[in-house]
Amino acid sequence: MLQAKMLCKRYDDKSALKDLCISVKPGEIFCLLGQNGAGKTTTINIFLGLIKPTSGEALIDGVSVTSNKSKRSSIAYIPETVQLYGNLSGIDNLDFFSRLAGFNYTKSELSTFLKQANLQEESYHKKLASYSKGMRQKVGIAVALAKNATYILMDEPTSGLDPKASVEFAKTCKELAANGVGIFMATHDIFNAVNIGSRIGIMNEGTLIHTTNTKNITAQELQDLYIKTI
Repeated sequence: MLQAKMLCKRYDDKSALKDLCISVKPGEIFCLLGQNGAGKTTTINIFLGLIKPTSGEALIDGVSVTSNKSKRSSIAYIPETVQLYGNLSGIDNLDFFSRLAGFNYTKSELSTFLKQANLQEESYHKKLASYSKGMRQKVGIAVALAKNATYILMDEPTSGLDPKASVEFAKTCKELAANGVGIFMATHDIFNAVNIGSRIGIMNEGTLIHTTNTKNITAQELQDLYIKTI
């Protein structure tokens, strides 16, 4: 389980996170909504070990990511803009980043990861410079699969995607969850949060105000709740 337990982060006299408690199980998609500055990215950065919490714990399968750096290897991160090498092809980027993580796959195995990420086969050997944002995300997801990540952290993954790419992204996320991957997604996208997520949280000024199961709420109801919260 990916878990935040009474997680706090302060910068001088400003609280970025206040006693945050969140859990994400394998096979679950947790979508965290909130305005810029609400604390979503701070939460992700703590799990990635990029910043340390002021108090509380960020845990992966019961082990603190602060005290045990090796646990971070079970996490993959997909930012709003996936950073890949434009002069390399999709499959070559996947090969490079999987080798950095200590894996050595055959071309056939690399192709399987790209297929699982729903990247079109004719794009495998094209340079990343020609890829759309949605295609780059698929390579990022393939890297997460190649790393055998148990959990994937995503920061505004649907920002800038066209409707077709959003549908494909939702499909991929649901397939990942069906295969036991836990996904923690920070987003502004209310429609996709309802469409993709298992559970949704609404954060305001570092505090988690509401949580709900997506089966219990419509996009319109979530939008109304979100507007009231912020």
